[in-house]
Amino acid sequence: MELTAKFNQLFNKENTKFINGLGAPIFILAALAMVILPLPALMLDILFSFNIALALVILLVTVYTLKPLDFGAFPSVILIATVLRLALNVASTRVVLLEGHQGGDAAGKVIEAFGSVVIGGNYAVGLVVFAILVIINFVVVTKGAGRISEVTARFTLDAMPGKQMAIDADLNAGFITPEQAKARREEIGKEADFYGSMDGASKFVKGDAIAGIIILFINIIGGLFIGMIQHDLLFGEAVEIYTILTIGDGLVAQIPGLLLSIGTAIVVTRQNTDQEMGQQFSTQLGTEKVLYVAGGVLFSMGLVPGMPHLTFLAFGAMLIGTAYMVNKRTTEAAVAAEKAEAEAPLESPHEAAENKDVSWDDVNHVDTIGLEVGYRLIPLVDKGQGGELLSRIKGVRRKLSQEFGFLVPAVHIRDNLDLDPNVYRITLMGVTIGEAEIRHDRDLAINPGQVFGKVEGIETVDPAFGLEAVWIENSNRDKAQSLGYTVVDAATVVATHISQLLTNNAAQLLGHEETQNLLEMIQKNYPKLVDGLVPEMLSLSVLTKVLQNLLSENVTIRDMRSIIQTLVEYAPKSQDPDVLTAACRISLRRFIVQDIAGSTNEIPVITLAPELEQMLQQSLQSAGNEGAGIEPGLAERIQTSLAEAHRNLELSGEPSILLTSGMLRSVLSRFVKHSLPGMVILSYQEIPEEKQIKIVSSVG
Repeated sequence: MELTAKFNQLFNKENTKFINGLGAPIFILAALAMVILPLPALMLDILFSFNIALALVILLVTVYTLKPLDFGAFPSVILIATVLRLALNVASTRVVLLEGHQGGDAAGKVIEAFGSVVIGGNYAVGLVVFAILVIINFVVVTKGAGRISEVTARFTLDAMPGKQMAIDADLNAGFITPEQAKARREEIGKEADFYGSMDGASKFVKGDAIAGIIILFINIIGGLFIGMIQHDLLFGEAVEIYTILTIGDGLVAQIPGLLLSIGTAIVVTRQNTDQEMGQQFSTQLGTEKVLYVAGGVLFSMGLVPGMPHLTFLAFGAMLIGTAYMVNKRTTEAAVAAEKAEAEAPLESPHEAAENKDVSWDDVNHVDTIGLEVGYRLIPLVDKGQGGELLSRIKGVRRKLSQEFGFLVPAVHIRDNLDLDPNVYRITLMGVTIGEAEIRHDRDLAINPGQVFGKVEGIETVDPAFGLEAVWIENSNRDKAQSLGYTVVDAATVVATHISQLLTNNAAQLLGHEETQNLLEMIQKNYPKLVDGLVPEMLSLSVLTKVLQNLLSENVTIRDMRSIIQTLVEYAPKSQDPDVLTAACRISLRRFIVQDIAGSTNEIPVITLAPELEQMLQQSLQSAGNEGAGIEPGLAERIQTSLAEAHRNLELSGEPSILLTSGMLRSVLSRFVKHSLPGMVILSYQEIPEEKQIKIVSSVG
C-alpha cells in the first residue's frame, strides 16, 4: 500500500503536467537521431512496426471523422509521419549496406519478411510489385489528392468574401446572434487555413513517393558496388541479396506511405456531414433500386454459357437479398413512423399545453420592417442557392441610413405559405404597405418612357414606381437594353420596392429609441449643445415628433447640429411640435432647397393668387382646425389647377415647387402629399437670401 501511494504521488497530474505537449518535439528529435546514429536491427523492427501502426491509425481517423476540420492537425501529422518514414529509410539503408552481405535478417525481421515472404524471395517479382505500388501511390492516389487539394484550397479562398457577407447579412437580418456570427467567421477562417495547409501537405506525400523510387535505385546500385568490391561477392549473389533487402525496405516504407496517401485523399474528398464514411456509403450506395438492378444484371451474366456461373449467381443472389432486406427495413421504419404519428394525438396535447405556463415568450411582437416571401421566392433570400436579396437589402439600409440621418432598422425576412408562390409582402409595424408578384428566374425590363421596340415576355407593372414593364428571359437581356429598356433582376426589383416604401414612410421608422441614440451620438461631438435640452427644455416625445414631422416632409435630419441649435433657441418660446418643425425647416432652408433644385440660383415656383391665399387664411382662422375650413368644391378646383401646373413643370424637367405663406405651408403640404407626391411646398421664409425665384404659374 505504501509503495502504491508513493507511485501515485510520483505520477500525479502536478508532477507529470510538464510532459504534456512533448510528444511532437520528441518525435522529430528521434527522427533526426535515426538519420545520424546507427540503429540495431531490433530497433528497426520496432520502428517499422510503429510506422505501419501509425499509418493505420491515421487512416482510420480519416475514415471515422465526420468533418475534415475535426482532424485539423492532419497536415502537421502528414509532415511528421513523412519525416519519420524518410528517417527510417535512411537508417535502414545504412544497415542494409553495412550488414547486407550477411543476408537473411541482417537488416531486421520486418525487412526480411517483406523481402522474402511478401514477394516470395524473388527480386524480379519484388521489383514488379514495388513498381506497381509506386504507380498506384504516385500516379493515382497522390496525384488525384494533390489536384483536389489545390482546387479545394483555391475555391475555399475565393468563397471566403461571399461567406463572410452571408454571415453579415444573416446578422443584420436577425437570423443569428453576434456570438453565432463570430463562431461562423472563426470556422470559415479555420476552413481556409486547413485547406491551404492540405494543399501544401499533399506535396509532402507526392515528394515521399518520388523519394521512395530514387532511394530504391540508389540502394540497389550502392549494394552492388559494396557487395562486389568490399565483400568479394559475385554479381548474381550481390544482386539477389541487396535487391531483396532493398525491395523489402522499400515495401516497408511504401505501404505506410500508401495508407497515408489514401487517408489524405479521403480527407480532401470528404464533405461536412453528420455521418461517418461507412454510414454515408450504406445510405447512398445501398438504395434498393440500385441493388435490385445490379443483382439482376449479375444473375443474368451467370446464366450466360461459358461464364463462371457459381460466382456471378452467388453475387447476384447476394445483392438481391440485400435489396430485399433494405426494402423490408425501410417499410418497417415507415410503418413505425405512421404508428407513432397516429398514436401521438392520444397523448393528450391539451394536457401538455395546460401543463406549460404562459410566459412572455408566448407574446409575438411585430417586426418594425418585415418581408414575407412565397415559397418560390425562397432562392432569392437563400445564399446557398445564389440569392442576392440579403446583400441588396443591406445596401438599401446603408444608403437610406445615410440619407435619413439615422439607422434604419433591420428587415426581418420569413417565408409565408399563405402567400401565392411568387408573391412577396412588405410590412411596416405589422401592417402591409406593399405587395407584388415577381418572377425570380427572369429579369424585369422597365419602360422608362421611350423605347424603340417591344420585347417578348410577360407584361406587368414595376412595383416601385408603377411603370410599364415586361418579365423577360435572361437570354433577352441584351436585346431589351438595346431597345432602351432598363433591365434589372428580381432581387433588385424587391430591394428597390423596399427602398421606395421606406423612403415614403421614413417618419414611422423613427421612434424614441432612435431619437435617444441620435442625441447620444451628437453629445459625443457637441456635449454643451445637447446638455439641458432633454428633458429640461423639451421632452423626448416632443423632440421625436419634430423629427418625424421633418421626415414626413422628406427633409433629412442629417444636420442634427442645426436642428438641436434651433430647438434650444425656440423651445423656451413654444412646445408645439408644428411650430418647432417650422422653425427647424427655416434653419435647414439651404439644405432643403439644395436637395430640391440643386445649386441653381433661380428657382421656378408656383404661387397662389393673393385673393385665393387670403381666402384660405381666413377660412383656416375661422375654422380653427387645420384644413377643416376649405370648402370641398374649392379644394377640388385648387387640386385640379395644381395638378396641371405640376404636370407642366415635370414635362419641362423643372422641380415642382409651390411657394406659399408660412401659415398655409403645412396645411397645403398635407393637402397634396398623396395626390401630388412629387410637389414640394415651401414657405417664403424657407427660400435662402441668395436664391432668386421665378414664378412660372399662379393658381387662383
